[in-house]
Amino acid sequence: MQSIFIIIPAYNEEKSIVAVLRGIQAANSAYRIVVVDDCSTDNTATRAQSAGVIVLRHAVNRGQGAALKTGTAYAIKQNANIVVHFDADGQFVAGEIADVIAPLIADATDIVFGSRFLGKDSNMPFLKRKLFLPLARLIHKFFKIKMTDPQSGLRAFRAAVFEKIAWQQDRMAHCSEIIFNAFQNKLRVREVPITVIYREFGQRFSGGLKIIKDIFFHSFIK
Repeated sequence: MQSIFIIIPAYNEEKSIVAVLRGIQAANSAYRIVVVDDCSTDNTATRAQSAGVIVLRHAVNRGQGAALKTGTAYAIKQNANIVVHFDADGQFVAGEIADVIAPLIADATDIVFGSRFLGKDSNMPFLKRKLFLPLARLIHKFFKIKMTDPQSGLRAFRAAVFEKIAWQQDRMAHCSEIIFNAFQNKLRVREVPITVIYREFGQRFSGGLKIIKDIFFHSFIK
């Protein structure tokens, strides 16, 4: 039986974390869930613990990419076979984890990326849809990476390939770095359609540009 770990980075998600965890537990009680609390200032960690999952905590706020590294490294040490990255804010559908990991269980691929652009609905914010994603796609095209979704946070991979996709970006640009690393190391890559439900529409312009800058800078220093 495959050991499947769900890694959830969380920062000030006390309002949504329990519902997210309950949804995953209802989808499959065999999943091992790890919440990495990135130095939240609210009750995120306490509420996650109340749901009976593993909770790791950062002493300082380090960013989503760093939280995912912490959780993934823990899963690898616990002999995970498959690692899934999942968000804490309720934008992903727990029932779709099975769709994302199915190609891995069948040994048909090494890493799977969820895509918002393969037929399922998404109420994506205007700025993200019209500016940030097209810029990210342009960078991917420059490096001959063919992906429909350059910034999806729902992904899964075989634990055995972790060293080949290991990312350095501690904040949001880790999404594209993982894609770059997967292609550079010639891993078997697959996309599957996912549903994304946006609950907040306040992505700052400066924050989006920081992601693009980090992606572009990392691409040339590799």
